[in-house]
Amino acid sequence: MAYNIKVKEKAISLRKQGLSLGEISRAVKIAKSTASTWTSKIAIDQLAIDILDSKRLKAWQAGLQVLKQKRDRYKNEIAEAAKLDLSAINFNKQICKLLCSIFIWTEGSKLYGSYVGFMNSDPVMISTFLTLFRKSFVLDETKFRCLVHIHEYHQDQETKKFWSKVTKIPINQFSKSYLKPHTKKRIREGYSGSLSIRYYDYKIALQLKATYNQFAQSLGM
Repeated sequence: MAYNIKVKEKAISLRKQGLSLGEISRAVKIAKSTASTWTSKIAIDQLAIDILDSKRLKAWQAGLQVLKQKRDRYKNEIAEAAKLDLSAINFNKQICKLLCSIFIWTEGSKLYGSYVGFMNSDPVMISTFLTLFRKSFVLDETKFRCLVHIHEYHQDQETKKFWSKVTKIPINQFSKSYLKPHTKKRIREGYSGSLSIRYYDYKIALQLKATYNQFAQSLGM
């Protein structure tokens, strides 16, 4: 298509002002490829370059925002679907015991001589495990023992108080904390070390082991 020379001159002028090819295309009603051909050899001053860079940055940021919004919507949809699935489950003693055994299978101690052992650094996981454990068995709370693993930058007593609140286990059932060797790694904000929990009852330990083994066998494993 033949264009009026004034259209081309307008396109070149807009490019020199720092307009993008898309903006030129819309302003003078030409194809973007035509705008590119007409302006590809045009020298642009620093001001125009700065304007273009600013527009590219804004477009990039806008694109990121759109992606974030889509991702957030998807995460919300998934969360609602998970909530709906869980609402259909009756978390009775048997289900809690099964879930508790799987926690032990994956994150627990495999020494079944005299105790149930579980260790993690995630307070939510620790709390969830203990909730399931307490719902699964009639426990003697005095049989719990806790050991905090800390780095040299932790305040020992404050860390014990934190884990005592998470576990609902009194501090007098916490052993002397284990100080991890200095690793020269940066201080991790919000990290309260890790907690090792033991409950001294070998019968319960054997029950949990039997439960996850039988669960695996029931699936043909």
